[in-house]
Amino acid sequence: MATANQRGQHAHERGTGPGPETSDLHVLAVQLRRMNGEINRVVHGFAGVHTLHATDIQALAAILDAPEPMTPGRLRRHLGLTSGAVTACVDRLERAGHVRRVRESADRRVVHLHYVPEAREAARRFFRPLADAAVAARAQFDDGELAVVARFLAALNEELSHVASDDR
Repeated sequence: MATANQRGQHAHERGTGPGPETSDLHVLAVQLRRMNGEINRVVHGFAGVHTLHATDIQALAAILDAPEPMTPGRLRRHLGLTSGAVTACVDRLERAGHVRRVRESADRRVVHLHYVPEAREAARRFFRPLADAAVAARAQFDDGELAVVARFLAALNEELSHVASDDR
């Protein structure tokens, strides 16, 4: 039996779905969910190989992508977790050899989280197929098209950051 998303995709392909604006938005939503699912499949594989939780992988990505050294407090806010949950997450990542805590020399109360270089390299090797897929997809678009896609994704991420995550 086809899912609602598959039925909507098929209706759009047949031209029998809702109006163009609604169907374009639906097709976009389907493709974003599909991409999210494919990325999550690979991420969960990495988590399983390294006996980590999905949240641990989100924490590693946040540490990697942070424009400045990550602290447990900023990680807590970024992930929307309690301080206890972040402590448990960082403990798991440290035990698994992925991060290390480093006390700031000027203020010993400040702790920075650093991605261990060897663990970063292992992650690069594991996620290389995702990067290769991105390169292959990128080759199908010119620079102008990619600029529009990048602007759209940046705008979407900004809008999504304002969406409340509490249960409704």
